[in-house]
Amino acid sequence: MSRPVLLLCQIAVAVIALALWQFFATVPLFGKVLLPPFFFSTPVDVFSQIVKWFSTGTIWKHLVITLWESVLAFVIGSALGVIVGFWFARQPRIAAIFDPYVKMVNALPRVVLAPIFTLWLGLGIWSKVALGVTLVFFIVFFNVYQGVKEVSTTVLDNGRMLGMNDRQLMRHVYWPSALSWMFSSLHTSVGFAVVGAVVGEYLGSAAGLGYLIQQAEGIFDVAGVFAGMFVLSAFVILIDYGVTLVERRLLVWRPASSEGRG
Repeated sequence: MSRPVLLLCQIAVAVIALALWQFFATVPLFGKVLLPPFFFSTPVDVFSQIVKWFSTGTIWKHLVITLWESVLAFVIGSALGVIVGFWFARQPRIAAIFDPYVKMVNALPRVVLAPIFTLWLGLGIWSKVALGVTLVFFIVFFNVYQGVKEVSTTVLDNGRMLGMNDRQLMRHVYWPSALSWMFSSLHTSVGFAVVGAVVGEYLGSAAGLGYLIQQAEGIFDVAGVFAGMFVLSAFVILIDYGVTLVERRLLVWRPASSEGRG
């Protein structure tokens, strides 16, 4: 499937979904509306709310704060995940010692950690960043760890036969092997970084997209809640596109898939 056709299909899915939403929220069927606007709003009202936010400039402050929190959580969590993942993969004894503790910390509900981070770090951005880091770190860590562990022993043996030292093996064998796994995790962790920031804002903040959604929910403004979620979704897609551009730059050696050539 070619890129333009794929994009057209994706847009068609969104248009059909929104049209059905508008239809079921405004046209009575069998004597009643299936999606009452009081509970589900309508795409027209949601779009009007988004336009109002951007036209009045209300949303820019909140977007910048959420962006800053998300980027910090994403960068810090990803960096720690890559470093610790490489370290554990190259040091099996260390990995074996800390394995139960890593699993134990990963099993902790992040929503429970949010109030603790707020207590420790206050209502500023760092409590939201900390929450995002806990979400991003483990996704990147497990993928990088597995990526390094999955390096072919044949490739390693060939590298050693050619006289590569540990530093050269790391650069030319381990790192390229882990990159594919790492970027796969980064696409997932982008969303989790934003989720961490927004959940933290929702639970306690004076600004941010999570704060906007919480405020709209508090006054039963369903259109505002959906508008916040749509803006948040577009926000994540834009950040993910940035990760894709970096991925294409760093993985130029990787052959294109057959699907991408269609």
